[in-house]
Amino acid sequence: MYQIEAPEYFILLVIIPVLWLGYFYMRVWQTKKQKALFDAKLLDKVVVERSRFKPFIKLILLSLALLFLITGLTNPKMGTKLETVKRRGVDIVFAIDVSKSMDAEDVPPSRLEKAKRLVSKIVDNLVSDRIGLIAYAGEAYPLLPITTDYAAAKIFLQNMNTDLVSSQGTAIDDAINLATTYFDEEDTNKILIILSDGEDHSQKAVDAAKQAAQQGVTIFTIGIGTKKGSVIPIKKNGSLYGYKKDKNGQTVITRLDDKVLKEIAAVTGGKYIDGRNTKQVVNYIKDALKKMDKREFETTKFSEYKDQFQWFLLAGFIFLVLYIIVLERETQWLRKLNLFNELEREN
Repeated sequence: MYQIEAPEYFILLVIIPVLWLGYFYMRVWQTKKQKALFDAKLLDKVVVERSRFKPFIKLILLSLALLFLITGLTNPKMGTKLETVKRRGVDIVFAIDVSKSMDAEDVPPSRLEKAKRLVSKIVDNLVSDRIGLIAYAGEAYPLLPITTDYAAAKIFLQNMNTDLVSSQGTAIDDAINLATTYFDEEDTNKILIILSDGEDHSQKAVDAAKQAAQQGVTIFTIGIGTKKGSVIPIKKNGSLYGYKKDKNGQTVITRLDDKVLKEIAAVTGGKYIDGRNTKQVVNYIKDALKKMDKREFETTKFSEYKDQFQWFLLAGFIFLVLYIIVLERETQWLRKLNLFNELEREN
């Protein structure tokens, strides 16, 4: 396991491609000038010790020197010890609706983006709880199993979009059934947080919630959207192409349906929360988790990270010294070997 202490220094790596572009530009310019002033055979006789390969070798050495020196500046660190850490917390699974209706913008910037921000804010307030992620539309899709790696969870969260699940719909029951498989302990508090606009008009979701309650799962539902509703934009590469229409050619209006979300929460002893007020949602979830019993569990992690920058700096200085001591003229003993018939061409 490794860490990068100062990744901002990686921006300096842009020097290397600029260096190569400058080198090839100068070579092309130099070749044109030489051809304009000298005959190629005459140039070889006048500049006898001119090497065709040394400048390129020096460029490679300089590039390697810069690569290692810049990497050294970022101070890479390696984990040298794996230790077991005991934590106390609850298991929380976030199930996020990624159906096309979540592209509606009645909750800015869009329903899905609002849901993602809510989850991110909730995670920011967690300390030792384990979390998992599920995306669902017409079917549920596991994104991240139960983990304490909040950074990884945020990466998966940011990559969620309404193209993630090909089958469209709002199968909340599939999301609930999948979430129950995430919990592997009998004596832990099991929390499922569903973020959706609630457009699931089947009884299956409530039935699935009842079965989840029998397994000890408490479900909190967060409604994303407004009762007034909004059109569903169709975008490609950030450009608006139109709005979703039904089979009769009428523009679809999607509205928040909190009825099913309230029923799901009620049958499991949870609560429905209006998702428009971020602070209110985060505070309620935080307070609810504080009241729950915390289970102790063990996780492993790397500790005692040690600086490794010195090895990269050493390699960089070695390549830099080689760059300095390698001259651009031909090496005489190599020239005497006549590997490429240079002597015959000179005569």
